[in-house]
Amino acid sequence: MSEERHQQRQQRLKEQVDARIAAATETRGILMVFTGNGKGKTTAAFGTATRAVGHQKRVGVIQFIKGEWPNGERNLLEPHGVEFQVMATGFTWDTQNRATDTEACLKVWQHGKRMLKDATLDLVVLDELTYMVSFDYLPLQEVIDALQQRPAHQSVIITGRGCHRELLELADTVSEMRPVKHAFDAGIQAQQGIDW
Repeated sequence: MSEERHQQRQQRLKEQVDARIAAATETRGILMVFTGNGKGKTTAAFGTATRAVGHQKRVGVIQFIKGEWPNGERNLLEPHGVEFQVMATGFTWDTQNRATDTEACLKVWQHGKRMLKDATLDLVVLDELTYMVSFDYLPLQEVIDALQQRPAHQSVIITGRGCHRELLELADTVSEMRPVKHAFDAGIQAQQGIDW
């Protein structure tokens, strides 16, 4: 491709991008969903949380399903003012106790509802929330109501597989992680600092 053709193509691309930027006039918080069967949903959420903290934004985190094992994201972000509330029961396939899992979920969800009302928070991460809805630990409508009634400037990230279609419809941005290849499938152990 000649330099002139390359420059013409890049100019057309620039005009398209500039037009899209000019058309985006609304300012408000956004609801993001990171879902799918691939690895990286929580990692993407914490990348965004880290970016927000780096811009002096206030962030709150609710972690459903997580246990009490070391948490690198928490180790990094909590000293920077990020509040973490963790369900701390571990994976539901380990606990196998619907009643205690539901109780733990509802207890941490009270903090989630509080955060979703807190106008001082710029971003709330609801990590693994999708499972809580699909397992019927949390009422879907209660989650939707809390999301719709949050402060207008507040952004929210929901992570987890199998996100309910009503949450997908409500979301402004949805990214689906698709598994192509995973080290665990080849018998490689999950590694602290890389996988968790």
